[in-house]
Amino acid sequence: MTTDERIRATGLRVTESRRAVYDALHEHPHAAADDVFAVVAQRVPATSLQSVYNALGDFVDAGLVRRIEPAGHRRLYELRVDDNHHHVVCTQCGAIADVDCSVGAAPCLTPADDHGFVVHTAEVTYWGLCPACVDADRAATA
Repeated sequence: MTTDERIRATGLRVTESRRAVYDALHEHPHAAADDVFAVVAQRVPATSLQSVYNALGDFVDAGLVRRIEPAGHRRLYELRVDDNHHHVVCTQCGAIADVDCSVGAAPCLTPADDHGFVVHTAEVTYWGLCPACVDADRAATA
């Protein structure tokens, strides 16, 4: 499915800035709005930061984009939606990677006490050091 088809499938109108925002997220998963704007501004110079925020908000509301907010980090956006995946975040450099559910079907985790809630999503963030930071730490101590 093309970018335009994906946007239209959510009921949103396709605009040049929306297309550029979607394409920027495709190229840069886990991007903050400012990072998306930097890419979009090169392709569509007339696009404003507010227009990028509006497109991201519209995409989130339409279910086309997922917003994640790891503790202590900027709000990030990604195109991978509806699969209840999780994330691993480097505590040193902030790198982020997707983590598929390791066991079972969504929501991947069963709470010990759901307090009567019908759980449909679990959000897990793993924290640690990415391979580059582990290598840098090893080199620094060698």
